[in-house]
Amino acid sequence: MRKHASWLTQTDERVLEFIREHGNHPPTAIRNRLADIGDDLDYSANHVGMRCRELDDYGMLENLGGGTYAITEQGERFLDGEYDAGDIESRD
Repeated sequence: MRKHASWLTQTDERVLEFIREHGNHPPTAIRNRLADIGDDLDYSANHVGMRCRELDDYGMLENLGGGTYAITEQGERFLDGEYDAGDIESRD
């Protein structure tokens, strides 16, 4: 079971799951692919970008440059229920 934090949103989990399953992508590509999957995943590109930056600040994603993000070991451990997101402090 995943251990959540007050800063973590449903969008964050969808983004982490997407990147783990489909590999490194920029926010616009993530947004487009999620929208193709289902109407309930139709987030704005700005919102996905903002959440990617937040996940990067908390060490769950890494900005590889050029706006492309990759999931970190910490992000993987969160998705697997092995890491409490409430224990993470922002690096910002």
